[in-house]
Amino acid sequence: MTIAVYPGSFDPITNGHIDIALRAARLFDQVIIGVYDTPSKNLMFNTKERVELARQSVAQITNVDVRPFTGLTVEFARQMGAQAIVRGLRAVTDFENEFEMAMMNRKLDPDCDVVCLMTNIKYSFLSSSLLKEVANLGGDIDDLVPKPVAIALRKRIPVRL
Repeated sequence: MTIAVYPGSFDPITNGHIDIALRAARLFDQVIIGVYDTPSKNLMFNTKERVELARQSVAQITNVDVRPFTGLTVEFARQMGAQAIVRGLRAVTDFENEFEMAMMNRKLDPDCDVVCLMTNIKYSFLSSSLLKEVANLGGDIDDLVPKPVAIALRKRIPVRL
């Protein structure tokens, strides 16, 4: 059985993330979305909330699971029995960072490959950070996130008058 982990902070998970997870699910027998619990970012949702939002968002994909993790991604991949780490690439600017991480992960675990999937063009501009900024300013984000995430964002962000 081929297993891949798809790590990230997913704060919150977006339709771009779901697109990558769906496509990875066609390539691997099992995909485990790894919600990193201690990113060096300002988080809107805690780990438990991010895991639950991700689970609700991928519930229809039978070979995708969601789990929190701490520490190195390659260690998490080993624990899950994964042969690959899946990453999404939106633009050329993502490539340099993802390349550096892939090379470091290769050094840490030469047996775990990194598979990069190019984003769907309709999500090429989308990031969780930009999404949160638009939501905070009252913009329409309904077609950019799964319904459970849109509901959670509305509850978390104060109504603007």
